[in-house]
Amino acid sequence: METVLVAITDQLRCQRDQGGSALLVLLDLTAAFDTVDHNLLTHRLAMTGVRGIPLKWVSSFLQNWGQRVVRGGLVSAWSPLTCGVPQGAILSPLLFNIYMRPLARLVRSFGLECHQYADDTQLILRMEGQPDSVPDSFHQCLEAVTGWFRASRLRVNPAKTEILWLGRPGGREIQLPTLDGETLRPSSSVKSLGVLLDPLLTMETQVSAVSRSACFHLRQARRLAPYLSRNDLVTVIQVTVISRLDYCNALYIGLPLSVIRKLKLVQNTAARLLAGVPARWCITPILQQLHWLPIEYQITFNLPLGREPSRL
Repeated sequence: METVLVAITDQLRCQRDQGGSALLVLLDLTAAFDTVDHNLLTHRLAMTGVRGIPLKWVSSFLQNWGQRVVRGGLVSAWSPLTCGVPQGAILSPLLFNIYMRPLARLVRSFGLECHQYADDTQLILRMEGQPDSVPDSFHQCLEAVTGWFRASRLRVNPAKTEILWLGRPGGREIQLPTLDGETLRPSSSVKSLGVLLDPLLTMETQVSAVSRSACFHLRQARRLAPYLSRNDLVTVIQVTVISRLDYCNALYIGLPLSVIRKLKLVQNTAARLLAGVPARWCITPILQQLHWLPIEYQITFNLPLGREPSRL
């Protein structure tokens, strides 16, 4: 997930650095895992080289599934399922990725980039300069993608499909086509795999959202602290606060320290709560005792050696 987001933001930033503009399209599919056609899935598995006994094994895995409704003590009869991959099964994400594999090739044939993660499909259209409208290839790509989804028994939801326009700040809004009969409009920010992206890719919206969410859970943890052992309190803070600071934090590399400061304040507050010390207590020995890297170093911890993060 983090790798996909890093690739997307890197492509968008490179396009802006070269003086161009870009369009990020986040397609939303309705009940994607539940509408996978078993016959089509078996065919696409065979096309990828899964044949013979392995193909029969996967086919048997997909067969003989059913569902029924239980309400108020009443139970309906079993109804066979002829589509969909079982929710929660280890194989399901892999099977869905194979099912969606031909889409990326179709999108790239129109000159667009395609990034996929499970049922999240994101398209990137890169354009020279600052145009007022998208090229015809984009119209044709959307029509082809919509047709492909229909043929694959999938349905794109135009109302929940988001568009991020990365053009000149303060410039005119780009004219967009329709998707399945509904006009597309750019958004001030979009949520890509749980991360908020803004048109300037400053990540300020994302950092502010993470800080607010982490502070809320930190306040709840403070109320629970008198009733929890230290180990339990550590677990609560790790799960509800630190996990939010760490989520896809590779996207924060190169951000100004004034932006990172919001995350740093949350981390320091969490550390002082675990140590049971006042707010003005020196944070360095506390972080060392907890074996926590300061947030600015935690962000660059996984950065490859020899590569220096650039500052915005």
